[in-house]
Amino acid sequence: MDIVTHGLMGALAAQAVSKPGQLRAVVGIGIVAGLLPDVDTLIRSAEDPLLVLSMHRHFTHSLVFAPLGALIAALLCWPLARNYLPFSRAYLAALAAYVSHLLLDFSTSYGIHLLWPFTSEPISANIIAVVDPVFTFLVLVTLILAFSLRRRQWAYIGLGLSCMYLAFGLIQHQRALNVAEQLAAERGQNPERIIIKPTMANLVLWRAMAVEGNTAYVDAVRVGFGARVYPGESTELLRPEDWQHLPEGSRVRRDLRRMYRYSDRLLAIHPEEPTMVGDARFSMLPTSAAPLWGITLDFDKPDGDIEWENRRTLTPEMRERFMAMVLGRDITL
Repeated sequence: MDIVTHGLMGALAAQAVSKPGQLRAVVGIGIVAGLLPDVDTLIRSAEDPLLVLSMHRHFTHSLVFAPLGALIAALLCWPLARNYLPFSRAYLAALAAYVSHLLLDFSTSYGIHLLWPFTSEPISANIIAVVDPVFTFLVLVTLILAFSLRRRQWAYIGLGLSCMYLAFGLIQHQRALNVAEQLAAERGQNPERIIIKPTMANLVLWRAMAVEGNTAYVDAVRVGFGARVYPGESTELLRPEDWQHLPEGSRVRRDLRRMYRYSDRLLAIHPEEPTMVGDARFSMLPTSAAPLWGITLDFDKPDGDIEWENRRTLTPEMRERFMAMVLGRDITL
């Protein structure tokens, strides 16, 4: 989830577990604790561009780490908050805010190590986009009301509305999955798995990826009052055997193996950039097979440089296509 929503939700969660007279005092604690898990983005290395990728949403996003993370946040805020509430209440507010960050990130589609160290696999619910203005607005309004009126009930209402919105995302996810399964059957496909992910800033348009053998088929599924499919592209997926010819200890082979794990075994070459290998789960458009991010490398230079690349350019044409799909219109471009 974006940092603004994390901060607002952290403050709202802190208010929900605080006494009525402390609703204003805990806002700062909630914001700090709600943002603190993302301190893992500072773990990076110029020599290893994939280090930040490996560490972001890792141990700091684990429920096991949450009590310690909340303690750190409470200690950071204590010099300013000590005149307004006891440390035990500051810690409780920080813990609620810290956990809210984990649950929000779990609800998105990138995956977090919520159950570390019991499992090394990141998990995600795929029911809301990283940026969703409607969700953020609900949190902001109820937070302001709780703060200005000093009524904890508004914090409860805010959390309740947030849960209802996420529940709606779960329903929409299931509807999109049903459409994708029916689409695969109509095409005579027998996919090993179908992956459904929300698109940016809405719960109407979803990216559906059906994986059959070494091929991933990508489509956009719109679920409003009815359902509509926007046919997309397909791409060949890379498998470990595709780089077995590289020396065992080479940098390219090592980083391809790391990208393969990170992308949940959905690794593909960018259709327009043969030197870029990226995560096929994400693209600028839900109908596109071009990875949103990945690494550039040279298969002929096993120990050559590896660069992390993003492809986030949104052209006017792409924006028009996206909005047409969100609104359920025909694509004329």
